[in-house]
Order: sequence, then C-alpha cells, then structure tokens
Amino acid sequence: MISACVKADNLRYLYQARCILASKHPTHINKDLSWWQDEAIRRKLSDHYNGFLSVSLLRTSWLVVLLLLAACSQSSTDPSALPTTVDYNWHIKPVLSDRCYKCHGPDVQVRKAELRLDTQAGAYGVSRDDSTQRIIEPGNAAASLLVEHISSEDPQRRMPPPESNLSLTTREIALIKRWIDQGADWKPHWAFTPPTRPTLPEVRNEHWARGPIDYFILDGIESAGLNPSEEADRTKLLRRVTFDLTGLPPTPTELTAFLNDTREDAYERLVEELLARPTYGERMTSMWLDIARYADTHGYQDDRPRTMWPWRDWVVRAFNENLPYDDFVIWQIAGDLLPDATFEQRLATGFNRNHAITQEGGDSLPFMQVQISKI
Repeated sequence: MISACVKADNLRYLYQARCILASKHPTHINKDLSWWQDEAIRRKLSDHYNGFLSVSLLRTSWLVVLLLLAACSQSSTDPSALPTTVDYNWHIKPVLSDRCYKCHGPDVQVRKAELRLDTQAGAYGVSRDDSTQRIIEPGNAAASLLVEHISSEDPQRRMPPPESNLSLTTREIALIKRWIDQGADWKPHWAFTPPTRPTLPEVRNEHWARGPIDYFILDGIESAGLNPSEEADRTKLLRRVTFDLTGLPPTPTELTAFLNDTREDAYERLVEELLARPTYGERMTSMWLDIARYADTHGYQDDRPRTMWPWRDWVVRAFNENLPYDDFVIWQIAGDLLPDATFEQRLATGFNRNHAITQEGGDSLPFMQVQISKI
C-alpha cells in the first residue's frame, strides 16, 4: 500500500527511471519489477524523498502507479488550478531557467540554434529557419514556436530533448501558454523593478478591512468563495502577536493589562511596545542565524569552539535599532571594505565565517575557495 504523502514529481521520476534503465539494460526489461524499482530507490528516492514514498512502493504494481500518476496530474491540467494572472518572474522565468537556459541561455559556448530565451529580444525574436514565425507571439500561444516545441509529441522536435533528461510538467506548459495568451508581459529582474503602490482590489465586505493590506487578504478570501473567520478574542490575539514578535508567551500580568485596556488603539500600542523590547531583536535574529548557518563551533571531526557570539549580538542590535536592510546586507558581506569602516561594520563581516572551518595546517587555496563558495 502506498502512503498518502506521494508527490506527483516522485512518481514521474520513478517512471522516467524505469524508461532509462530499460533503454540501458534491455535484457532486464522482463525482470521482476523490484529490480528496477530498487535501482531507482537506491539512486535518488532513498536519499532525497524520505517521507514521500513508503518502502511498500517497491511492491506496488505498475497499474496502481500509473493510476496515481494520472490522479496527481489531473489538477495540474485543470485551468481553474492555474493563477488568474501569470507573472513572468514568479511563474515563467524559473521554468525557463531550469529547463531551457542550458542550451538557450547566456553561455555562448553551449548555446544551440542561435536562440536565447534569457533575453526579451531573443525570446520575442523570429525563428532562424522561418522569419515569419516568432519564438513567442505575445497574445497567441498557438502561434508561438516555443509552445509548439514544448508541446510536441515528436521526440525529434520536443524541447527539452529527451536526451537532456529534462522535461516540463503539464502544469508548467499550461502556465507558459496562459502567460503568452495574456500578452507575455516580460519583466526585468525583480531587484531592478522599482516598487509601485498597487491599487486596492474591490471587495464586497469592505467594513471588514481595517487597513490597506486587509483588502488584499479579503480579496483572496472572497476569490476562493470563503468568508473571513470570526475575530479572535483578546486573549488569543495577545498570545499570537507576542509569540510572533518575541518568541515568548505573554505573562499573566501582561494579559490582565491588555484585557483591561479599553482604548481603541490598545492593540496598536501593544505592537509598538513589543517591537521596542530587546526580545524582538532576539526573535528576528534566531531566524537570520539559521539562514546564515551560525554555530559556536568549527565543525568537522574535532568541532572545537570558536568565538562567534560578538557577531550574533551585532545582529540582535541591528534588528533592535532597525538598521536599514541595504546596510544590514552590505555590512555583512563587505563591511570591512567600506570607506573608513567602523568597528560595527567590520564586526558585521563575521557573517562570512559562518561555515565549517578545518584547523589543519597547510590547507590549499582551492579547498578554502570551495568552503567560501558554500556560504
């Protein structure tokens, strides 16, 4: 029996693994299914998908696997499951980057067919073999050469080619088609796109919204055909916001004070008070330290202590003093290279030591470069 937590991509991988093994070992095609299933599990699933497939999948018949694959894929082809508006940076670029840039990206040494899909000029250009046909025809997916190739059933025309071991899911193909039909709005990298204040969406239950952000939340709720939940009582509200901003529960004294505060802006005052606490910086720092791979020991076999707490404390102060985010990032990456760098700016570069460090003598430069690249 298969566990309930099976992902469609895992089943696709299992199917692809059998096809590859069958092509490489035709004499084994009639062997017991457990042979190639064991091989697939050994190669990838056991290392990367623990928890998604139960071991009993090894004994599952092919009929059941294919039926489950069809069930998992059904929702991906349903137009209602796709986003109303397909965004290039959010939905399309990750797919093109992962599946297409290897042969149609910035590297001129490996580029094929003189086609680039990483630039607007290349993606909206015309075919090398037929100047009347465009790679992407904004507003017309059916006339776009890109859609023709990613949808083709002919192995000689389908992209990515079978030998690349890359493929697009039915959902990804549907996303690209919808994006093109919606005008194929190309966008620069999000970091270079100036933020603009969006227009508030129209909602039915306007009195529920207390601020601009609520309109967007309510729009999502109403679009799903749902209604907002009842407002939490003040005790729950206090616990939620206190845990969220400080990582700690409120004290009985704080609960009593909040329940007795009848001012209209009592909640807003509470939030300001929590943001001013030292524990706010500690709470935010705990998440940043996880991302930065902070540790008080060097790692490797001896795992001896190292003094990293001054950098940790700097991060706490940065959050509590509301250091601008651009300074927060720049100081940690290269604060010591800034003109007339201060002690705090140099201290921030401790971020670059958050990796395993060997204490052996004579480490080669390539070894250290590999370690630094892992940061």
